[in-house]
Amino acid sequence: MHLPEKKYIAAFDIDCQNTFTPVCPDELPVAEGDQIVDELNAQAKFASLRLASRDAHSPSALWLADKDHAPLTLVPGNHPDVDVFWPAHAIIGTKGFDFIEGLDPQAYDFQVYKGIEPAKHPYGACYHDLANTLSTGAIEYLQSKGITTVICGGLATDYCVKNTVLQLKAAGFEVILNLAACRGIAPETVAAAIDEMRAAGVTIIANAAELA
Repeated sequence: MHLPEKKYIAAFDIDCQNTFTPVCPDELPVAEGDQIVDELNAQAKFASLRLASRDAHSPSALWLADKDHAPLTLVPGNHPDVDVFWPAHAIIGTKGFDFIEGLDPQAYDFQVYKGIEPAKHPYGACYHDLANTLSTGAIEYLQSKGITTVICGGLATDYCVKNTVLQLKAAGFEVILNLAACRGIAPETVAAAIDEMRAAGVTIIANAAELA
């Protein structure tokens, strides 16, 4: 495929944390979620900048599932930036918050921490709210550096990756999704997410070798 000059390309590692891998089986493990590191590092070689996002949650978040609130059931009340209950995950200071082994925290030029506020649980890495109005600064950072193309990978394909990719595309970037650098929760929702991203104009590749 044809890529612009390296100086116009960024790589974005989306929520590549232990919490979304079998390393943390009691959180939100995604099958093979810990097996994407080589592809993430490979795609980063084509970019001049490397970004990362991380879920960074509070132990007092109001969306935490418990015996009275099952996961994926609706959170009651007027909380515009929370939709459903989730198991505790990516709590700051825990192993789940940390990057997957093999990713160097010092390798990133820009990092996004999202979901820090107890009453917010965003999915995309470009906005702190579900309405896509409160920027995390990622889009502005990319624009300030003259980036035109963003290569994405991360966890999970059908949630935070999809939302971040669509946010970047809506902001005017050319976006490439590397499927080998992602893992998803369920085959049917992954397929639907890929269809949605492709329909939005996102370029889908099988692996980083296609970038050569």
